[in-house]
Amino acid sequence: MTPSRATTRLAPAAALVALALTLTACGAKTETGDGASAATSAAESCVDTSGDTVKIGFLNSLSGTMAISEQTVADSLALAAEEINADGGVLGKQLEIVQEDGQSEPTVFAEKAEKLITSDCVAAVFGGWTSASRKAMLPVFEAQDSLLFYPVQYEGLESSPNIFYTGATTNQQIVPALDYLKEQGVESIFLVGSDYVFPRTANKIINAYAEANGIEVLGEEYAPLGHTDFSTIVNKVKSAGADAVFNTLNGDSNVAYFKEYKNAGLGPDTMPVVSVSIAEEEVGGVGVENVEGQLTAWNYYQTIDSPENTTFVEAFQAKYGDDRVTSDPMEAAYTSLYLWKGMVEKAESFAVADVQEAADGVTFDAPEGSVTVNGDNHHIAKTALIGKIGPDGLIYTEWSSGEPIEPDPYLEGYDWAEGLS
Repeated sequence: MTPSRATTRLAPAAALVALALTLTACGAKTETGDGASAATSAAESCVDTSGDTVKIGFLNSLSGTMAISEQTVADSLALAAEEINADGGVLGKQLEIVQEDGQSEPTVFAEKAEKLITSDCVAAVFGGWTSASRKAMLPVFEAQDSLLFYPVQYEGLESSPNIFYTGATTNQQIVPALDYLKEQGVESIFLVGSDYVFPRTANKIINAYAEANGIEVLGEEYAPLGHTDFSTIVNKVKSAGADAVFNTLNGDSNVAYFKEYKNAGLGPDTMPVVSVSIAEEEVGGVGVENVEGQLTAWNYYQTIDSPENTTFVEAFQAKYGDDRVTSDPMEAAYTSLYLWKGMVEKAESFAVADVQEAADGVTFDAPEGSVTVNGDNHHIAKTALIGKIGPDGLIYTEWSSGEPIEPDPYLEGYDWAEGLS
């Protein structure tokens, strides 16, 4: 049966963005229960499943400061869709892709999300990177009762019935990175980040961890997204003399930061940096000579030795070129499309409520390893990795959690995190 097209339209996206930023201030707990109220106010779905195709939306920054990171996510989503179509599609329907550019602007992400849902009538949307973009989109997806698959590690303290989070939450990336530093004897750290939701909330969590674990935070500095002059911040970092730096900078700011870091005589032997937003794709942009030997915290590296990853890397490079690298966010995006396929096929339906109901326990043998959807919080179990950047620009595992860590977005399993949400 073909659903009828929507007869009502969403309120202007800009107004929803303003509301989202008011209601989801840094560190505020965002939880919308079973989504009943959202579904009640949502416009009727206009998704058309009567033919031999179904539309899905890809929403990534193909321009602006975040394009350095997000272009490869769009590429991996296209690869997954091509593979799925070649294998018969989803419930026998070929995927028809509608690609939009978020332009590295949260308000644009919200506007394009509204367009994809209400004008293009997509069954689900895949994309977003910064937490600001996600928080801008969240009220759009809840108001329209549609689905967003968000592929990037983030600060946690959030869950929504209309978002599936296929990147790491805090206890799967930031907390393991801090545990690793503590095991290495680190007693003091300096925090450097971009000035928006993710770094500020992450650093709030890091400060709580540090206080509970005897680690001194010697400084905390922020720069706007796209900032390129890091001389003052690097001088403060150098003067502080911390054992390590925890870096939550995003986008092309990392290029300027690490060049300045090296120019100041700092490096992995004098003051190592642990980054949570630099993957293989960004290493090339930053320049391997500026980050060789530095540490990263992720859940996937191109160098993972498994049949699934070998197949994935070979397919990606066959499509886009032997010089292209794979990375955590784009692998999580690739995985998200297969997880959605698994949910739809388990539900035998493209309807949002049916997909939500079927989500729990859906698994996929991903390039990073086996992943499983948690139906309660819409995150997935993931293995934590700490890696070191090699001279070839690839990242090699230094430490692994050994098995997938169950998602705990509100850090309810950590006494030191009480009160953060």
